[in-house]
Amino acid sequence: MPALQIRDLPDPVYRKLVDRARREHRSISQQATVLLAEALEASTIPKDRRRALLEELRERPLVSDIETLQPPEALVREDRER
Repeated sequence: MPALQIRDLPDPVYRKLVDRARREHRSISQQATVLLAEALEASTIPKDRRRALLEELRERPLVSDIETLQPPEALVREDRER
């Protein structure tokens, strides 16, 4: 299994890592591994969600019934009267 060494880790980051490891009943090394794995997974998830959302928007019509739309000034007036 590969090893990783991090040099010049800022003290506040190290303290947070130690605190989190203590709360999760893990070693510092185990906690660092878990956090790295979560961060790497999370970095791909927004891209997938964004891609799916864009695809959904492409398939959906922009306006379903244009006759029911209110003019922008009516919407602004309604919002100001609230």
